[in-house]
Amino acid sequence: MQASEHHLLAALRDLDSAVKSLRTTNPMPNLLPLFSRIDELAAGLSGQSDPQLLHFIHRKSYEKALLWLEEKTASITPSRCGED
Repeated sequence: MQASEHHLLAALRDLDSAVKSLRTTNPMPNLLPLFSRIDELAAGLSGQSDPQLLHFIHRKSYEKALLWLEEKTASITPSRCGED
């Protein structure tokens, strides 16, 4: 895994944690900086990144991107349109 993918993995985990805390945290966390960070990191991914990962990131399928980076690809369910 490239350094940029490690940073992206950390950002996706941060987002996942923040989303999971929405029901119990008051005040609710601001997710916009997390999305901005993910967009920034996605823009820095090299052409050597796996096309499937790039597909997930560009389609904003962050949960699938997280599973892919954690090497849990068996847990990724295809979308209804069959593109993910």
